[in-house]
Amino acid sequence: MPAQTLPPGVAPADPGSVLLPGHDVPLGRYTTVRRLLPQRQRRLVGAWCFVDHFGPDDVAERPGMEVPPHPHTGLQTVTWLVDGEILHRDSLGNVQPIRPGQLNVMTSGHGIAHSERSPAQHPPVMHGVQLWVALPDPARAGAADFAHHADLPRWRDGDLDVTLLVGEFGGEESPAVVHTPLLGAQLEVRGPAPATLPLRRDFEYGLLAMSGSAEADGVAFAPGALLYVGAGRDALTVRAAPGSRLLLLGGAPFEEPLVMWWNFVGRSHEEVAAAREDWMAGRRFGAVADDPAPPLPAPALPTTRLKARDRRGTTLG
Repeated sequence: MPAQTLPPGVAPADPGSVLLPGHDVPLGRYTTVRRLLPQRQRRLVGAWCFVDHFGPDDVAERPGMEVPPHPHTGLQTVTWLVDGEILHRDSLGNVQPIRPGQLNVMTSGHGIAHSERSPAQHPPVMHGVQLWVALPDPARAGAADFAHHADLPRWRDGDLDVTLLVGEFGGEESPAVVHTPLLGAQLEVRGPAPATLPLRRDFEYGLLAMSGSAEADGVAFAPGALLYVGAGRDALTVRAAPGSRLLLLGGAPFEEPLVMWWNFVGRSHEEVAAAREDWMAGRRFGAVADDPAPPLPAPALPTTRLKARDRRGTTLG
């Protein structure tokens, strides 16, 4: 068979799919999330390097989300709610509530600190996702930033209601600023007909079932599971019951090696160790506005050296 010839920038076909069921991780004192990325089988989807799905949880008699001030480097946080309310505070001075249908995008650059808390009077149910995007050079060494998007592109496509969080899809473009080719879109299923999603051949994708079961690429998956779909495809047919809510994530494969530890995304052990030292010494990250809680202390570094991994999880160096 002759070698496959593709246009510049188009990844070779990777038709395989991997089902990632996730595992439970405590987040703060009162919230447990299902962590879908990173996992041993798949560490990234494009530049999406971290996917936490939480809820739906009954928080009527509980504080809800309570995450004290903590640092980030080398990434963007993307927060999307289906139910509930979270108050974002950061070391740039931003104090911003986020409610369902709104998007928060925080760019850490070289360093930022923030906290996330449910207000004292909050809705009875909490449901959403917190996502991280790995920043490429040179954006990861740049200035920190924060943006709140109350209005996002929304449209009906057959039996799907689509909300575009990040990137371009269906001829629409999100106002959220990202630094690599990326896609994030919520799909709400309104009817029984299967939906055919147009894909970019140079993107890899993940499809998260936030509520309701779904089937794609011959694989059925339950709420809280993520289906990874490799690059080289033009379309993906999805079947889900009316009322299901899915999150489509995609992006060009991210080729820069990563060291991910605690709240830092770097390129080397030394870089992550320096970020930890700065946080513990009160340097670089600043103080979170209007949050009296003491900042979270960083855990001790592991006794073995942190090693960079590529997007397939292969250890480098």
